[in-house]
Amino acid sequence: MIYLIVVNNIAFLQNMEIHADPIDIRTLTLEEIESHLINLGEAKFRAKQIYEWLWQKGCQDFDQMTNLSKSLRNKLINHFVIRGIREDIVQHSWDGTIKTRFRLHDDLLIESVLIPVAQNNRYTVCVSSQVGCSLSCKFCATGQMKRMRNLTPGEIYDQVSLVNDQCLQKFDHPLTNIVYMGMGEPLLNYRNVMKSIDLISSPLGMEMSARRITLSTAGISKMIKKLADDNSKVNLALSLHAADDTKRNEIMPINEQNTLDTLIEAIKYYYIKTKNKVSFEYITFKGFNDSVEDAKRLVRLCKHFPVLVNIIEYNPIAGVTYEKSDSMTIDSFASHLRNNGIMVTVRKSRGKDIDAACGQLANK
Repeated sequence: MIYLIVVNNIAFLQNMEIHADPIDIRTLTLEEIESHLINLGEAKFRAKQIYEWLWQKGCQDFDQMTNLSKSLRNKLINHFVIRGIREDIVQHSWDGTIKTRFRLHDDLLIESVLIPVAQNNRYTVCVSSQVGCSLSCKFCATGQMKRMRNLTPGEIYDQVSLVNDQCLQKFDHPLTNIVYMGMGEPLLNYRNVMKSIDLISSPLGMEMSARRITLSTAGISKMIKKLADDNSKVNLALSLHAADDTKRNEIMPINEQNTLDTLIEAIKYYYIKTKNKVSFEYITFKGFNDSVEDAKRLVRLCKHFPVLVNIIEYNPIAGVTYEKSDSMTIDSFASHLRNNGIMVTVRKSRGKDIDAACGQLANK
């Protein structure tokens, strides 16, 4: 009787071990997967095969890992899970832009945007780093959402991988560039964002150069310095949108804790340490930040390090009173910068008809 109870308890414990909360295998390093496999009685070299399935091939089903034995696949199914993302809604703009809403494993939603510029042989994906956003920028639809949680490195990677597949199918061309400019503030999800960049640029991942990746921030001074100290290879873009603290405080509350003086000091530190490209994103709002005086203030901010200014037309969103500047005012603003030796591009919005343009991502 005692023997039977002991045997039954052993069976019960084994069953509990198998059905305990599984580990998301994509949160593990290659070395950690090796350790887990050894504990499961499997050969260490299988870890690299699994890792390649996860990252190079974007596999989200252990049963599809066909060069692994059936018994090993069963062990993986019993001990691990792959929390991937899946396509929910895809929208196509008249200008070729494609917006995809992805559903996460917990049914939360995020959006990514594929921006093709075929004449320049440039195919860019704009990826999200958080579900929602906590910064409450007054002109941004995402800023009106509640921040639900940070995305994992795997969820960020999946956006790039799945949109790359989309790009190949639609345009017969792989992605050329990645911008972290979607939903959320990347520097408030620093660890996961940097891990995703490591995976994207790894030979065991997508092997895309970090020089083709741009991280856009609303301005977190201490994290910009951390980027520099970590010797990041990505390009840095500051969502500036106003060249004086009074105006920037009005539209971007984050500026109250990260003033322009501290931001410029942090970006200067970043540039000196990394020599990576720096750009300012500047949305022009009618009668607010588009005057010659505003341009003069912006010129002064651009004198500290080489910088490209991307002037962006405003994309109206519901419930916001700001209006976009007219084309003549934008041209005059850009000309003043150019006449003072500043590199400038004037970006036309893409995907406005599907709410895919800058500041419009809100899971509509």
